[in-house]
Amino acid sequence: MFDANQVSATPSPDLLTPDNAVVLFVDHQPQMFFGTGSGDRTAIINATVGLAKAARAFDVPVVLTTVAAESFSGPLLPQLAAVFPDAEVLDRTSMNAWEDQAVVDAVKATGRGKVVIAGLWTEVCLVLPVLSMLAQGYEVYVVTDASGGVSPQAHEHAVQRMTQGGAVPVTWVQVLLELQRDWARAETYGAVMEVVKEHAGAYGLGVVYAQTVIGAHAAG
Repeated sequence: MFDANQVSATPSPDLLTPDNAVVLFVDHQPQMFFGTGSGDRTAIINATVGLAKAARAFDVPVVLTTVAAESFSGPLLPQLAAVFPDAEVLDRTSMNAWEDQAVVDAVKATGRGKVVIAGLWTEVCLVLPVLSMLAQGYEVYVVTDASGGVSPQAHEHAVQRMTQGGAVPVTWVQVLLELQRDWARAETYGAVMEVVKEHAGAYGLGVVYAQTVIGAHAAG
């Protein structure tokens, strides 16, 4: 029951924060991109790297995974690997990353209950671990623009299936700004603006314009 006396300027516990989230990247690899047909692949790469830089800016733990890297799919996307040059990349044989003990252990080790996930393909290597994590009590946020399927229908239907299962669809810019949440947070403001200018398209150009015309500390 609603009680106005309990209303305060307090953020929802449902919000992503640098302290409650982990980001899981699944199979952003050349062979997987070759088969992606749900959207512009360059845009998916841009969103993936933007998400990675968002995690780095807020020191959010990241788990990087590949599937059959040496026998079929190729190495992790170089632009993604460059954001985390010292990170271990966990290679698997299973299409479902949540059936690989090393991946499960890496996510568990972060102690985070909210998993932000992106991957290729949406209808296989993304939907399978998402449903598996949801079944085990995790809150899962699917970054749809940093993910792709073999066709628009495959991607759309997979997102619908995950949403119906309890996952929350988000975009990479949404994750970035939810982590920042207050333009007065000077310790991450500069890093956020750099990510926006490099990867957020027209929004980034707007920031360049505002900082040039208004001043270096133009917000948002």
